[in-house]
Amino acid sequence: MVVVAKIKFINMKTNFILIATLVVIFSSCNKQKNENSKNEISSTTEVENIEALKLFQQNCYACHSVTTKSHEEIIAPPMAAVKRRYMKEYDSKEDFVKAVVAYASDPKAENALMIGAVDKFKAMPKQKFTKEDLTKIASYIYDNEIETPEWFEDHFQQNHKNGQGMGRGRNK
Repeated sequence: MVVVAKIKFINMKTNFILIATLVVIFSSCNKQKNENSKNEISSTTEVENIEALKLFQQNCYACHSVTTKSHEEIIAPPMAAVKRRYMKEYDSKEDFVKAVVAYASDPKAENALMIGAVDKFKAMPKQKFTKEDLTKIASYIYDNEIETPEWFEDHFQQNHKNGQGMGRGRNK
């Protein structure tokens, strides 16, 4: 009887060890799959981010240049100013992207959020952007720090008291 009890105990112990080992193996496989999945998502995001940056630089910086030496040399507001103004008006990424895409798709003075910029530069000329490219660009602008011309902060502080525009734009 004692021998039978020892054999059952050994079998239970063996079964427990076997089950524990299988649990560890399966959970580590699952963890590896999750890590691979996260890496794939991260790689996809990086590729999309690089693509969006290229679209942004190729399509926006021609007019919204960061290399100008002063406010007098620019032909359009710096993208940092555009981002700042749209971020002030639109709290969520979805609303921000939708507003930027809407204006860039149909850039008319009456649709402009940056009235002072339209007064100085006129409305942005209509471009042949696809909605998909504009969405990528607007998402990139929202998600990333945008390069700023060296003179921009001084200009902004001098001309936009208390972080406000010149009082001609739409405010919340």
